[in-house]
Amino acid sequence: MASRRVPLTGLELEGLGRIDTAGVFAMLDMGGLTPQLLASPPIASARPDLSEMAALVSAARQKIATAHKVRPAPQFDLLMRIGERVEQTATDAFLNLAFYGEMLAAVGRLIVRPTRLRPAPTVSLIERVGLDAMPIIAAGNFFVGATIAFLGANLLAQFGASVFAVELVGVSVLREFAVLISAIILAGRSASSFTAEIGAMKMNQEVDAMLVMGVDPFDGLVIPRLIAMLAATPLLTAVGMAAGLAGGLVVIWPVLDLSPQFFLTRVVQNVGLRHFWIGMSKAPVMAIAVAAIGCRHGFAVGGDVEKLGRHVTASVVQSLFAIIVIDAVFALMFLELNL
Repeated sequence: MASRRVPLTGLELEGLGRIDTAGVFAMLDMGGLTPQLLASPPIASARPDLSEMAALVSAARQKIATAHKVRPAPQFDLLMRIGERVEQTATDAFLNLAFYGEMLAAVGRLIVRPTRLRPAPTVSLIERVGLDAMPIIAAGNFFVGATIAFLGANLLAQFGASVFAVELVGVSVLREFAVLISAIILAGRSASSFTAEIGAMKMNQEVDAMLVMGVDPFDGLVIPRLIAMLAATPLLTAVGMAAGLAGGLVVIWPVLDLSPQFFLTRVVQNVGLRHFWIGMSKAPVMAIAVAAIGCRHGFAVGGDVEKLGRHVTASVVQSLFAIIVIDAVFALMFLELNL
């Protein structure tokens, strides 16, 4: 189908029928056409599709040119990479804080209207987060306690104070290692799971479907995972403490020839409940951080699998970093309080 005559400089388009973006791209590459020329009133009135496609192709060419711009000199490339990483870190920190605020608002709505809670997914998530993770957490803390006992027994034997290996195992396991190992395992296990599940729902437009049906995604996806983490983390921490002490006992008993009764008596008398409660006080804070970071990255997933993988990795890394920072803050706080 021939088109109306279109006056052009250097090119004659009389008889031109349909044309696609590839044809416009080739015409622009010839140099005889420019986006301004195609947008001029005579051509735009005769062939409006040319002007529209020319604008689209020009924008795409500009984006390609920007993406393939020449990198700066090598001495500045490192500084630019550091700046981009600092900017990304600041952006992630801001988005995490914003998500904490939204999550706090969702918790407030739940307190006002408890009927918003969904018991079935919450109980299922508690089972997955807590009970299913119990064996690996118990095994990890057992071997950590055994390692501390080995090191403590060998080191303290040089000073004739091998018996204090019991206190070393008790304080280190109850105060630090049990909650740290449990939180780290949950960060690798649960934070990645939360991001992958919510991200897959985002990619499949299930989150949009929830909004269309009038269901708040925070009520349906975030709050059950937050409650599951808050319920499971203290329980898993207590299991980790018991496993760590058991690992220390298994080593100290044959190496130092100290009976289990003697071991438990020294733990109760010289370590006490103070270090137990100090360790347990960290668990809910770490649970909130891991749940929030995992869910936040799930909602940030775009439309392809590559972004899903990147956000899963980022959620685990940021959860581990948050756990270390929280533990350091608690250590400083307890130091100032002389606890």
